[in-house]
Amino acid sequence: MKKENFFENKKILITGGAGFIGSNLAHILTSLNAHVTIVDSLIPEYGGNLFNIKGIEKQTALNISDVRDAYSMRYLVQGHELLFNLAGQTSHMDSMQDPFTDLEINSRSQLSILEACRKYNPDIKIIFASTRQIYGTPQYLPVDEKHPLQPVDVNGINKLSGEWYHLLYNNVYGIRSCVLRLTNTIGPRMRIKDARQTFLGIWIRLLLENKAFEVWGGEQLRDFTYVDDCVEAMLMAAADENVNGRVFNLGGDCAISLKNLAQMLVDVNGSGQFICREFPQDRKKIDIGDYYSDYSLIRKTLGWKPRIPLKESLKRTIDFYRENLEHYL
Repeated sequence: MKKENFFENKKILITGGAGFIGSNLAHILTSLNAHVTIVDSLIPEYGGNLFNIKGIEKQTALNISDVRDAYSMRYLVQGHELLFNLAGQTSHMDSMQDPFTDLEINSRSQLSILEACRKYNPDIKIIFASTRQIYGTPQYLPVDEKHPLQPVDVNGINKLSGEWYHLLYNNVYGIRSCVLRLTNTIGPRMRIKDARQTFLGIWIRLLLENKAFEVWGGEQLRDFTYVDDCVEAMLMAAADENVNGRVFNLGGDCAISLKNLAQMLVDVNGSGQFICREFPQDRKKIDIGDYYSDYSLIRKTLGWKPRIPLKESLKRTIDFYRENLEHYL
């Protein structure tokens, strides 16, 4: 069955739906004629931005609510066939400075959402957005799903618990859940006002403001997934029952050092400059060094692979913010 037919008239809930990945997902789902409800707290520190859903306001229902509100979630999960559970606190430094808020959003709220599904909508299927951060410092590269799980910060520990709650509820209660471990996702609609969501965001902001941006270290290797590829993986997982109760890595088309990434960004933009400096000590303690994913399991299971090359990903992203910068500052 083509996904165009699968999602037509489906009732779909997206937590964090006004954020980066959630809003891109909402745009695609509305184009596939799904009935989409977006849940987002729109708390300034997180990724929600009403401009992200510009153009689909009339085709979606927006509920301004916090996933920490158990009563709201109890009501919201009812009547939906799919839940893309993307709401989360993503800042690693924020998780270290305010661990209890991170615990509430990334762990306790996930359990609360699953309990709401168990009691009020046990037939719903859930796609949960996890993170490569749970692996910690890689013991080998590329990192596959069998790699030991050793988070290096509070955020990684709480995301790991949220992930395991979804797998447990799949295995014990039959609430179909699939976990996708995302690597660095980039593209239009991501947060760029600061480095809370991704370091690349603040690089792009400073680049477009004709200011030099800082590269800490520079030799670390990373991989990047363009947001359209990330959304495609989520849609494929939602439409396939073979993924239930399983965990899959996403990845990028290449591994690149941060220094070379910075130079590629400047080249794509046509101008700009960056400064390499030593890693700040508070950041160095929770940096994972080199990381890139082995995504062969999801490629084998669903046929997914990243299709947008990194250079093209950067070009599309910069073009979007050059046109819409004022809405993201």
